[in-house]
Amino acid sequence: MTDTAEVLVVGAGLGGLSAAMFLARRGVRTVIVEKHPGTSIYPKAAGQNPRTMELLRIGGLLDQVSQANDLRGQQGDFTIRVAESVGGKVLHTFAESVDDMMAATAPCTPQGWGFLAQDQMEPILLAQAEKHGAVVRYGTELVSFEQGPSGVDALVRDSETGKESVVHADYLVAADGPDSPVRERLGISRHGHGVLSHFIGVIFEADLSAVLPPGSVGWYYLQNPAFTGNFGPTDKPNRHTFFVEYSPERSESPEDFPPSRCVELIRLAVNMPELEPKLLNIQQWEMAAHIADRWRDGRVFLVGDAAKVTPPTGGLGGNTAIGDGYDIAWKLAEVVKGAAGTGLLDSYEPERKQVAELVVDESMSVYAHRMAPHLIGTVPAGVGYAEVLLGFRYRSGAVLIDDPDPAPVEDPLRPSGRPGFRAPHVWITRAGSRMSTVDMVGEWMLIAADERWRGADARVHTFVVGTDFEEDDPAGRVVTRYGIGESGASLVRPDGIVAWRTASPVPGALPAVLDKLHVRQLPGSAGPHR
Repeated sequence: MTDTAEVLVVGAGLGGLSAAMFLARRGVRTVIVEKHPGTSIYPKAAGQNPRTMELLRIGGLLDQVSQANDLRGQQGDFTIRVAESVGGKVLHTFAESVDDMMAATAPCTPQGWGFLAQDQMEPILLAQAEKHGAVVRYGTELVSFEQGPSGVDALVRDSETGKESVVHADYLVAADGPDSPVRERLGISRHGHGVLSHFIGVIFEADLSAVLPPGSVGWYYLQNPAFTGNFGPTDKPNRHTFFVEYSPERSESPEDFPPSRCVELIRLAVNMPELEPKLLNIQQWEMAAHIADRWRDGRVFLVGDAAKVTPPTGGLGGNTAIGDGYDIAWKLAEVVKGAAGTGLLDSYEPERKQVAELVVDESMSVYAHRMAPHLIGTVPAGVGYAEVLLGFRYRSGAVLIDDPDPAPVEDPLRPSGRPGFRAPHVWITRAGSRMSTVDMVGEWMLIAADERWRGADARVHTFVVGTDFEEDDPAGRVVTRYGIGESGASLVRPDGIVAWRTASPVPGALPAVLDKLHVRQLPGSAGPHR
């Protein structure tokens, strides 16, 4: 039996479910296969930064995510402690204030922060993907795949019955994790710092009210004489996570951590020698920093941990996976629906790989300062958290950069509106409602300063300043922030990135600009599938 799809997604983590959800919302026939029986049970990859929230708004999930876990209203600041044990001697403490987090990004974006962990976020993405027609097959493993001129043929196997079937798709998105069998079969190598440490992760239930204050929110980096590890709460009462580091160099292995030893270590970690924790799951985990050398092979694209792996310090990994999913989704949708030539897909790797480099450097810098001070001075210092989130610049054939500045980021508090950067956030009033220019993002959009731009190309949604919306803040004028003067226009992509701009009234140039950005093929020509 052969199933057909326009896109096959392998792996249903944050990256895979995001890609499937965004594809399905754009009307792309999508099948996703995942070898595990259901969504993740692990409360990891917690938090959605404002850039992710911007994308989730486009996906129709902003209100649901915001309501599911309004951390600011329910909990206090996130406190990080370096201690010998939970409830024991504290060596160092610092807090990540929710108010400070909000204040740092509020001038740059209309969106705040979300605080869902992966076990909460995945079901939301899954429901939205299925709502829009994506077919999600859990307990189904990719066995093999072959690329050809007409698409990808993938052999998949039902884990319960052993029955095999074929899925034929135009494209394959590999979101199958850090050990990505798809990446390995394609022979794609990786670069980076490599493996940083090995952990055994335990999810357990226990009443820790004797050592944890009510409503405690935070994370412990444990420097115990008997072990090194981490401890953190989950969103469920009396459920906790514990990670203990082990060293293969000292001949240690996962087999050295049976349930009985995990119980002993948990007792030491929480300083409760009589505790009887209920172990729910034990799993090995590897902290590493890798970036794939290639993110595309013909009709196959890598997203999420298959493309890059970063330390969890800084909370950037899961957010970047969702960003990967959105980027490949809107581009594949344009191609399979005939709006763009296949050359548009060449922009995926340079754009997302650049972001991955920034993310890994920033995460490594935080890791060194929090957990590995011996690495300080040997790893990049990072360009700044807000710059990585909201000040990155894309460089590819899908943006028409008009300046020689080689910098990979800009200060998001002082947005320039230049091509390659995010469209600036400016408060406006449209149809009687206060909103941001960023809230209009989702399809190709033209923000114009002159009525002469209206109708310049039917492929874009045109918004003329003073006609389609009014500016709320005279000090933050749209024409100034977007750099379009009194007669120009700014062309914004479906991901909110400025693709082209001009300060001159040249509406007749827009169709050619769009054709160039879409990498239109000449009639009868074959699209590249390198």
